[in-house]
Amino acid sequence: MTAHSMDAPELSRRSLLKVGLLGSAFLATAGVTASLSGCSASVPAQGLAILRDGDLPFLRALIPVILEGAVPAEKMEAAVGKTIAGIDYSLNRFSPEMAKLTNQLFDVLAMGVTRGPLTGIWGSWEKASGDDIRQFLDRWQNSSLGLLKMGHASLLQLVMLAWYGNPDSWGHCGYPGPPTV
Repeated sequence: MTAHSMDAPELSRRSLLKVGLLGSAFLATAGVTASLSGCSASVPAQGLAILRDGDLPFLRALIPVILEGAVPAEKMEAAVGKTIAGIDYSLNRFSPEMAKLTNQLFDVLAMGVTRGPLTGIWGSWEKASGDDIRQFLDRWQNSSLGLLKMGHASLLQLVMLAWYGNPDSWGHCGYPGPPTV
């Protein structure tokens, strides 16, 4: 009888560096391609300082999935709008380099040629179901590529920062608000 090991093969330092470099090169190329092809308009959406029209469909699909359970269904639309405003507010106060990296992440997620392979969502964000979004988030969270794990963490942190910085969210988590001075 032959013994079979179910252990995953070890990833050497050299292999890890190669994967990281290839992933970085792929995402950088996709971001530059989006910028040069006009897919990435650098003009902010009306009423916003940083977020662009092309970023909004993704955020409108993502935010309800992340806030599920924290916001009642009847208040979700308003919560999404406030969270988008909060994300824009935060990005406008981040360093220019951090805002640029976030825009590149949104560019990669907006372009169909990169969105499909990286997220598993081949159609538009508007047509993605909640389950599709959850699978995408799970895929990135559990990816063997550190770059996708960082993207997952960045997206969650952006949404959580924006939502829980909003006084409308405080009642759900039992926070009475800052003390009056």
